[in-house]
Amino acid sequence: MTSVPTIGVLALQGDVREHARALEEAGARTLPVRRPEELESVDGLVIPGGESTTMWRLARSFELLEPLRKRIEAGMPAYGSCAGMIMLADRIEGGAAGQETAGGIDMTVRRNAFGRQVDSFEAPVQLTGMGDTPYHAVFIRAPWVERVGEAVEVLGRAESGPNVGRIVAVRQGRLMATSFHPELTGDHRVHHYFAELVRRATEED
Repeated sequence: MTSVPTIGVLALQGDVREHARALEEAGARTLPVRRPEELESVDGLVIPGGESTTMWRLARSFELLEPLRKRIEAGMPAYGSCAGMIMLADRIEGGAAGQETAGGIDMTVRRNAFGRQVDSFEAPVQLTGMGDTPYHAVFIRAPWVERVGEAVEVLGRAESGPNVGRIVAVRQGRLMATSFHPELTGDHRVHHYFAELVRRATEED
């Protein structure tokens, strides 16, 4: 029998309900995470979009940042979308003074790289391991990945517009991130991919 993982959604800000619905469609149980004890009870975690500096400060205020770092270091799977991508980056360009991340993915992410709210757009992205049909990606004040380390697999790049070729989806082991918001579409392939990653991790552990 296939195990059913419990995947938390960091519930400090952002599209928490939308991520939870998509994860449930992908066959996972979900739990909003606001406290360290809730973080300890999940098999994996989604870090949603929002405003990355606000998310960092709230994670500090809720005493979640250090526990999150420790669980990631211990091998907990995590997926970050948009601001969540920034939270999982080891390095930021264009961040606020003193801005911290949970880290875990050996990459440099440029904050608000695609522009401000008025520059939001939608575009197709071909995602490795998620079928042959391009993913209809929604970018809102989105970052992109400037550089990745050798251990990082690039899952997708921008395929149109002036920033064609920019890295917008990555994976490193049990960690993955996208510049875009898959929870805002009816296409749950990204959440299925992550749920399967978490499921495999629970079986390995």
